[in-house]
Amino acid sequence: MPVRISSGGPARSVGWLHYRYTWYILFLVLMLYKLVWMHTNLQLANMNMDRADYIIAVGSLLLVSFWTLWLPPKGRLAALTLLNLALTGLIYADLVFYRYFDDFITVPVLMQAGQVSSLGGSIGTLLEPGDILFFLDWILVIPVAIMILFRRKKNPQLSVGYDSPVDRRRRRNRRLARAAAGTAVLILGGCMTFFPIQKASDTWAKGLFAGNWWNVTLYNVTGLIAFHGYDMYRYSRDHLVGQPGLSEEQIAEVKQWLDGRRSNRAQLNDLFGKYRGSNVMMIQTEALMNAVIGQSVNGQEITPNLNKLMEESLYYSQFYHQTALGRTSDADFVTQSSLLPLSAGSVFTRYPDRGYDVLPKILKEHGYAANVFHAYESSFWNRQTVYAAMDYDRFFSKKDYELTETLGWSLSDKAFFSQSLEMMSGIQQPFYSFLITLTSHHPYRLPEPHRKLDTGELEGTMLGDYLNSIHYVDEAFGELIEQMKQQGLWDNTILIIYGDHDNSIKDQSAYEQWLGRELSELDMEQMMNQVPLLIRLPDGAHGGTIDPEAAGMMNVAPSILHLLGISSEPYYWIGTSLFDERDRLIPLRSGAFSSKDVYYLPSESRAFEEGTCYSLESRQPTAVAACREGYDEAQTMLEVSDNVILYHLLPQFRSNGQPSDQGHAAK
Repeated sequence: MPVRISSGGPARSVGWLHYRYTWYILFLVLMLYKLVWMHTNLQLANMNMDRADYIIAVGSLLLVSFWTLWLPPKGRLAALTLLNLALTGLIYADLVFYRYFDDFITVPVLMQAGQVSSLGGSIGTLLEPGDILFFLDWILVIPVAIMILFRRKKNPQLSVGYDSPVDRRRRRNRRLARAAAGTAVLILGGCMTFFPIQKASDTWAKGLFAGNWWNVTLYNVTGLIAFHGYDMYRYSRDHLVGQPGLSEEQIAEVKQWLDGRRSNRAQLNDLFGKYRGSNVMMIQTEALMNAVIGQSVNGQEITPNLNKLMEESLYYSQFYHQTALGRTSDADFVTQSSLLPLSAGSVFTRYPDRGYDVLPKILKEHGYAANVFHAYESSFWNRQTVYAAMDYDRFFSKKDYELTETLGWSLSDKAFFSQSLEMMSGIQQPFYSFLITLTSHHPYRLPEPHRKLDTGELEGTMLGDYLNSIHYVDEAFGELIEQMKQQGLWDNTILIIYGDHDNSIKDQSAYEQWLGRELSELDMEQMMNQVPLLIRLPDGAHGGTIDPEAAGMMNVAPSILHLLGISSEPYYWIGTSLFDERDRLIPLRSGAFSSKDVYYLPSESRAFEEGTCYSLESRQPTAVAACREGYDEAQTMLEVSDNVILYHLLPQFRSNGQPSDQGHAAK
């Protein structure tokens, strides 16, 4: 009679079960440790993990791993090993991404993954020695798991003939036990994840999933893994499923608000059309913050050429960059379109061609040649596609320049300005030229010959490196101005210079050391959100004028048209002209806003009542109610802009047709 030779009895079976569940429990413990470790390293103020956060973290880990319990022992161990690698990579990538962007990776960000991979040296500066602790299990645990997976049994079971009914029943029972265990863990994980999140969204985080809140606020409620789950759901809902979109009434409300904005821009003053037919050269300067203008380090001027240019320019001392995750692409988009950035991802990569009312297209309709200059890869930030949609005549990218001197990411700014002006000499006038600099990009490391500032105690720090890189860019501006004069452009060109965003250096103590004074929360908030704006008019009129009221990137396009005598009334823009004498209110994507009198700083919960309202006169907190009206207006601006972009409304508004499928989210 055929027999089956077994190498173990009941004791071996119990040991085998213990082995299987030990690895699964070890996986949960390791992943929970990594989630807690990451949260600690985020250093989020007033966001300590509480009991509910731990429950959600464990629950979400159960949800992403329950299926491994359906696998046989070796298959489960292999799956858990791969899942460990994947989750570890995701968690650490989120941490590094947060150190630079103050946000987490989302699906739209992954769509622009080329931007992250091109950061190069910047990423290296975001890694810290202590991060090695995050990967200890890769050194100690995973090798053991791999050895077990590939180890051969010393006493394999030998079978002769057929499987007995007892063997088949045992295998069936094991499969049923695995199915039951996995299903039970799935249900448990769902309960541990969804019930606490639901409770929070019904109480202190009410409205969280309905509004365009900061991703960090979502994370504060959902935890990291559930956040990514929700982000994938949100993306598929908006782009793959084809949600119903806006109702006819909602579309009409958006148009009504924009129509009111259009009529408000009709006000004119003596500057309207004064520089009709002038060339326009606008320069978006990498990481140029307002804090460096007029400042020095160790008695040395940081921006002597820009300081001199201020004497014959209009200078906006409270100018906000209004960018979000799209950073430099957001700055580009907002200044050209007078709309606002999205809360997630970049408009350049998500919705590059929505028929926006943009400067190059408008100026071309009025006889201008429109060109854009940027000595980097044309595909970066999807620029090639976007600039074609904006109707530029040509995009002069890296391939059009001779790399005579490389600094940082690409061609030095001095060589970039020089070669760009040579290219402009062959372009018909009047022209609109948009230039984007690059040398002063994070991490701001210049070779020694170009480091001309003695930064003293800041030497060797990132802030010290930043000040030296800005000083170099200032020298480049000095050479640009001289070359413009030599080429006969100085007296017939409107020159506009602004910074694109902050420098991503958030070390308050370093700024205090440099400036020699303590900085308040409001000081830091404004410092990280303000960039300079200088407008030099062809005749030098209004030179030395300082506008101390709040202004933003959304005001740039209407202002340029104003100077050229082109009415902005036909265009669906959020911003108004800087030469409009009415008070301005500037919304930021973070939920903050600034007006002439107050600055509102939102709390991490994003509940209005929990935010702080600062009086700009006293620079002290005042009653939060003083910011209520401005807050509501700022939120309306953000919502209107989002609806215009997400639901592709502009073509419909121009056609004056009835609401159609253009009022639905794009697929």
